[in-house]
Amino acid sequence: MTTGEIGDLMYQMFILAVKLGGPILLISMIVGIVISILQAATQIHEQTLTFVPKLIVIGIILVITGNSMLKMLQEFTQQIFRFIAEG
Repeated sequence: MTTGEIGDLMYQMFILAVKLGGPILLISMIVGIVISILQAATQIHEQTLTFVPKLIVIGIILVITGNSMLKMLQEFTQQIFRFIAEG
């Protein structure tokens, strides 16, 4: 493998990490902000009130998009093994 191929592989790895983690982090952050606003308005400051809805939303996102995430990760892993096999 040349330095250029390794750099390209690292770039693809970064893009894959953003594609896999981005939606979960973004929606979790939005849910957290909405719950924080509700907590500020009602003055109820319970830690589980923010944790449980985030956990439920993340679980729903993983159920909906988990198959495509797994497929992307499998394709990337196969690509890495092809690079290794080519030498």
